[in-house]
Formats: sequence, structure tokens, C-alpha cells
Amino acid sequence: MGSGGGQWIVEKRSSFRSEPLEVNVSETGCLSIVVLGASGDLAKKKTFPALFNLYRQGFLQSNEVHIFGYARTKISDDDLRNRIRSYLEKGSAKSEEVSEFLQLIKYVSGSYDTEGGFRMLDKEISLHEEFRNSTEGSSRRLFYLALPPSVYPVVCRMIKLCCMNKSHLGGWTRIVVEKPFGKDLDSAEKLSNQIGELFEEPQLYRIDHYLGKELVQNLLVLRFANRFFLPLWNRDNIDNVQIVFREDFGTEGRGGYFDEYGIIRDIIQNHLLQVLCLVAMEKPVSLKPEHIRDEKVKVRVSNTSLTHFSFPVMPIKDEEVVLGQYNGYRDDPTVPDHSNTPTFATVVLRIHNERWEGVPFILKAGKALNSRKAEIRIQFKDVPGDIFRLFSCLGKNQGRNEFVIRLQPSEAMYMKLTVKQPGLEMSTVQSELDLSYGQRYQQVTIPEAYERLILDTNYGRLQI
Repeated sequence: MGSGGGQWIVEKRSSFRSEPLEVNVSETGCLSIVVLGASGDLAKKKTFPALFNLYRQGFLQSNEVHIFGYARTKISDDDLRNRIRSYLEKGSAKSEEVSEFLQLIKYVSGSYDTEGGFRMLDKEISLHEEFRNSTEGSSRRLFYLALPPSVYPVVCRMIKLCCMNKSHLGGWTRIVVEKPFGKDLDSAEKLSNQIGELFEEPQLYRIDHYLGKELVQNLLVLRFANRFFLPLWNRDNIDNVQIVFREDFGTEGRGGYFDEYGIIRDIIQNHLLQVLCLVAMEKPVSLKPEHIRDEKVKVRVSNTSLTHFSFPVMPIKDEEVVLGQYNGYRDDPTVPDHSNTPTFATVVLRIHNERWEGVPFILKAGKALNSRKAEIRIQFKDVPGDIFRLFSCLGKNQGRNEFVIRLQPSEAMYMKLTVKQPGLEMSTVQSELDLSYGQRYQQVTIPEAYERLILDTNYGRLQI
């Protein structure tokens, strides 16, 4: 409807329905999954077991997928299969399933910075595609870099030069890289630019496996699908938020790698900050990845005008940081004798916005501690004018209400409440409303984080 010459003109529209933003292309070509760094710890302990579990559940079909391992170590196909077998034969896995899966694995040895090995890898992938009668342009290639970030650029150049496939019939080439993505802002931007020059953004998947954990996936649902949380999730009711990561083992021979990054870069600035953003963000307008991403970014950076940005996360105070290193860390032969790299850190972050002003976010992470757990602990403020404070069976003020989300191990969420102790007398005690996943969902297998992320990458789905 518009105006012209003082008169209204009415235009009839055929439909007000908007066209879909994305068109799903049918993926019919064969799938080649390439694990670069196949002889390393990450591949053996996480990547191959995740692929095996996807195979067992039918998400990877033996008639369309083949898995290629690539590394510098000179071993045979059977050598690699024997190395990873013990990591697959766990739980309810049947030996025949393991054997069938291992037959899908082919190993190629080669350098990461020369063409020879990658040309051989491309040849092996092409033979698999021809064997599956995959139409040129429809095949799919997924490259998972289970490697140190320092070799990402050269490996990506080799993939671009030697291993790309045609994609005009719905096929694709995708590259998966995992944190830590650089050591600081400069190295992260440099690394991003180097890889971005080689591939289009839809081809790149930068993953943080913590986002694939079941209870992290549940955070948005908990916050925005439950009415009673909406008025409570703010500075008026919440006293503090604790996000904790504890491991009961040390570096276990990986000290050389860990010493380059330390606990802050390795855990806090990616895993725990991602969780913090999900806890602190505002409600996105939809569940589209770009809308969720935008709200997460706003927790850390706010656009105050067309040319100025503010940073809601306040500068960290020295007195609100604790660093430590466990005894025996430097006994690892791969760690420098005089290393002062922290293996433990506690950091208090404060968010300067209307929702969270004055609420400390306490991030804790450490290795070689007395227990293993990762949890989010939302601690509420004391009840004002508490009339039951004298009735505590402990003889002191009852503990605060808390909402705890245990990410690992034994996934659970529970609320700490003050209730009346059963009996004739009036006394109060703190108890819990407990949802333990192992008890409530006994018939459901909770997927590992890497399973979810690899599957989503295969389907072209972006993560939270």
C-alpha cells in the first residue's frame, strides 16, 4: 500500500508467506571421512570411538562410508586397526561390530607439508568413490584435523591443493578444526585468516567439543522453555554463578602440548567461556545458529553506536585471580624444568549489564585434583526476613537455594531446597530435587560430545 497524488493505491499480494532461507540438497554420494593425526591420542581416544558409535547406531552406513587415517607414522592398515581396537571394545560393543567397523578404515602415511602423501590420500579416496559408483560432483569429503593448531595452515593448503572434490551435484568438502584456535588474539586472527583464504566459511567447522555435551545442549531449553526460571534468572535473585572443571589426573605424557597453553587457554577461555555465554545470554529470536551466536557475542561485546563498541565483561582484577601448579607437574619429561605454566586457575568475571550487574561469575579449572567433575552452580540469594532461620536442624542458617547442572560425570541437574524435617517438631533441613540422567533415562544412551559434533558436521548443522 502506498500513496501517490494524495490517493491510496492498494497492491494485491499472492501470499504473505516468506520463502525458506535454506534449500536442503539431497546427499546421495558416498562419504569419505579423513582423520588427520590418526596415530595420535585424540584420534585414538575420541575421534575413532565417536565414529564407531555413530556406525553402531546406523548414522554411518557401511555401504556408503569409508574412513581414512593419515599421519606421519609409518604403519600398515592393520597396525592402525590394532592400535585403536582396545578403545572401541568397551561397554556393550560386540567384537564382530568392532571388526566390521575396523575394515572400513584405510591408513595412508605421509608428511603434513609436502604433496606426495596428500596425492596418495586423494588417490585412495577417489578409488573408494569409484568403487561406490559415486557420481562425480556428488561425493562428500570430511577432513577432521586431530592435530596441533600450529600445523592447521600447511595441512589446509595441502588439502586445498590435492584433495578437493567437485561439488556441483550436492557433494562437498568440509574441514573440522578444534580448539585451541591460536594462543592469543593475534595468533587466532592470523590462523583464521590463513584458513579463510583457502576455504569458504560454509566449508569450515571450528568446534569446541564442550558444546556437544548433553547438558550443555540442554541449557537453552532449561532457560527459555521453563516459565519459572524467566523471572529468577537475574541479579535480583542470583548471588553468584560458579562454572567448575576439575580433573583427577595430570598431563599423562602430554605435558609438552599442555605447557604451551596452560589451564586458562586450554579450558577457561574456550570451554568455560562458552558455557558462561549460554548461562548469561539473552533469549535469541529463534534457534537459528546465527541468532544464538549473536546473543552469545553480546555477552562479551555490545554495539553502543554505529562506530563504538563496549565490553560488558569488566577487566579482571588481580586480587580475583588464583593460579597454581600441582606438585609433580615438572616431573613430566616433556615439561621444561622451570615451567611456571598454571595447571589450576580461579577467575572472577563480572558482566556490566542490566541483568547481571553485581553478580560474580566464578570460573574454576584444574588438573590433578582430588575429584573429577564439571558443573554449573547457580547460587541464589538468602531469603529476606527468613522466619525459619532458628529452626535449622544444623543449629545455624540453612544453606542457600542452588540450581546445579552436572555436565560430567553422571549427568544430572538438581535443586537444593529448604524443607521441613519429617516429624512432630518444626525443624528444617536442606534437601534436593534430583534429576539424574542415569536413573531417569535408563533406556537412553547419552551420546558423547564428539559423536554429536561429527554427525552435525556431516549434516551441515552448526552448533550452539
